[in-house]
Amino acid sequence: MSRDEEQPGHSHGELELCDAAIRLYTEALRKGGIARADLAVAPCLIDMALVHPDPRDGTWMRPVPPSAALAHLLQPVTREIHERIRLTANLADSLAPLAAVASEDPHHAITVLEGTPLIHAALHDASYAAEEEVLTVQPGGVRRPYQIEAGLANGLAAVARGAHLRHIYQHPARYSPGLTHYLDQLPPDCVQVRTIEQTVERLLIFDRTVAFIPATPERDAALEIRHPALIRFLIQIYEVLWAQATPLTQQLPTSAPGTPATPVQLSIARLLVEGHVDDTVARKLGISVRTCRSHIAKLMQTLNASSRTHLGALIIQSGLVEPDGPVPRSNG
Repeated sequence: MSRDEEQPGHSHGELELCDAAIRLYTEALRKGGIARADLAVAPCLIDMALVHPDPRDGTWMRPVPPSAALAHLLQPVTREIHERIRLTANLADSLAPLAAVASEDPHHAITVLEGTPLIHAALHDASYAAEEEVLTVQPGGVRRPYQIEAGLANGLAAVARGAHLRHIYQHPARYSPGLTHYLDQLPPDCVQVRTIEQTVERLLIFDRTVAFIPATPERDAALEIRHPALIRFLIQIYEVLWAQATPLTQQLPTSAPGTPATPVQLSIARLLVEGHVDDTVARKLGISVRTCRSHIAKLMQTLNASSRTHLGALIIQSGLVEPDGPVPRSNG
């Protein structure tokens, strides 16, 4: 009959002691030995080498000191730990030199971030790690309150670590209470803002090492870019926009005397002559479609245009813009 058949109730893990084993082992330590027959209810004491036969009397078992037993039982675990440490060190030694190769490959230096929560989390982490400079381009006009609050939290975190902020907005943002609130919360010597008539899509660059751009028109996916060459290219684009933009502390340029249109209307006229429809013009200038069409109506009135097609011809004839593009098509 096997040991399990003799003791059907004795069932536990390989390196565990049952209550009976603990009681008998305690007794053996106190008395210096225990009868072999008493161990029938606790075979785990023998399995774990906590007792060994008395060389002078085979019917008795002598206890092994707990410290010696522990060292014996831990030997396999210790060997496994050392083996895993060795394997880890070997893997690190093998893969570490490849990090430089990966940084040279643009496919390893571009991460697609899908979903607004993941994008916001990445921007949050980059802002809280920035220590030198944060460059941003924010197209459009008035930003929503939650966007202002999220941007403020990230901006404050970057400033707290010593970073300087440079922001490029479009001209309509000058009249946004949200932007005023944002700037009021930041140290004036740590942030610079300029506005521009037209701009590229959203762009954020942190410490000239990581950049974020939209990956879809809906901005529900983004690219996290860490390739040095791409970062340098994006910084060059940013610096060109920065040089063309007007500091927020300065007034926007006004139309020359005798010009029958405002600066915004001149911008709209240029885009119309290039062949853009109302929606595109509004998006490029960061204004609403309704505001855009209101300016177009005023242009038509100023130039006495009878139709949108007629307006395109009159814009060129009047000399407001150079005829570099096609005559605009009508939106109906």
